[in-house]
Amino acid sequence: MILTFHEAACIRASAGDTTIVFGPVSKLSKKYKPVNFGADISIVSFNHPDMNGAEEAARGEKQPFAVFGPGEYEMKDVTVSGFPAGSMYGGEGRINTVYSVHFDGLSILYLGALGDMDLPAEVLEMDSPDVLITPVGGEGTLTHAEAEKLAVKLEAKLIIPILYDEKTLKLFLKEAGAEGTKAVDKLTIKPRDVVGKQNEVVVLAA
Repeated sequence: MILTFHEAACIRASAGDTTIVFGPVSKLSKKYKPVNFGADISIVSFNHPDMNGAEEAARGEKQPFAVFGPGEYEMKDVTVSGFPAGSMYGGEGRINTVYSVHFDGLSILYLGALGDMDLPAEVLEMDSPDVLITPVGGEGTLTHAEAEKLAVKLEAKLIIPILYDEKTLKLFLKEAGAEGTKAVDKLTIKPRDVVGKQNEVVVLAA
């Protein structure tokens, strides 16, 4: 699996001929550039232009399979489970869906714009995620300290921060004991690569 970051809460995961986009930026966003690549599956956790641009991931007549809200989804070899949580992103309290995704032999827990430390019991009872994608910048989502605390609680193997600026990322890296971590353009991982890892931070360059 290859993971790349595209600003805000947008992460692309690709393996073989399948591409997933998490939190695609809409062309209505006033802060970030819209998604400019096609995807087979578009996963939206929060209904805000900064991360609800599922239609931007279409190419020609090819429309992505849209995952929008709590529930169980399956397409190709990808299984997705969505659980309701809360967020104040954008200044208005709304449901933010936390997604557990199994893809290419790896488990991804995507928190989207999560702002509530109290995750549903079903999420807390899951096996440790191979990859945890978490907001760290506050502004209605988890702060750097909350994100680190939750990552430890979830016993995540790898942690990828989203929804941050330079200042909040620096604070998160310090909180996680990962100061000096350099951003990489992409992360290529296989199941064997996460064996034995715990709370290792990977910063993806936008």
